[in-house]
Amino acid sequence: MTTFARTPRNAAAATVCLLLAGAASAMDYPARKPGLWEMTIQGDGGAKTPAMSTQQCIDAATDKAMREMGNGMERQNCTKQDMRNESGRMVIDSVCKIGTSTATTHAVVTGDFGTAYRMESRSTYSPPMMGRSEGTAIIEAKWVGPCKAGQKPGDVVLPNGMKMNLLEMPAARGK
Repeated sequence: MTTFARTPRNAAAATVCLLLAGAASAMDYPARKPGLWEMTIQGDGGAKTPAMSTQQCIDAATDKAMREMGNGMERQNCTKQDMRNESGRMVIDSVCKIGTSTATTHAVVTGDFGTAYRMESRSTYSPPMMGRSEGTAIIEAKWVGPCKAGQKPGDVVLPNGMKMNLLEMPAARGK
């Protein structure tokens, strides 16, 4: 996973890309429990690059819409999308076009999607993407309870406090 500069615009773009990439890789993930989910994303930078945490409010319809949006992205951008169950873990192998680069990714997902799940992925990029030929990422998500007052399904709160609604983005509306 490429390390992004920590500006609000880049943080928003990185978060949306990671969330949608997770959705795109999740063709048949189990539905997540409705409520507030906290996601921590750690890329290649390790201790040098702090993990980025976001919160996402979902309900059953939002979770389904995000999976469908991911499936649409997969159909448009991926030539391979193989998902299988190995000893209670989901293993995903994909080859997808991201801009001018092709990302070949191997990911392993564990968890129950009711209380928590974890995705570990390793990607190679050809040609290199933003100067990098490979990258890793760990996404850990945990259910923290009901959505907060004033939140609606689809709302994502970024580390800088910026709030956006994934269902209101052009990609979600089919534009």
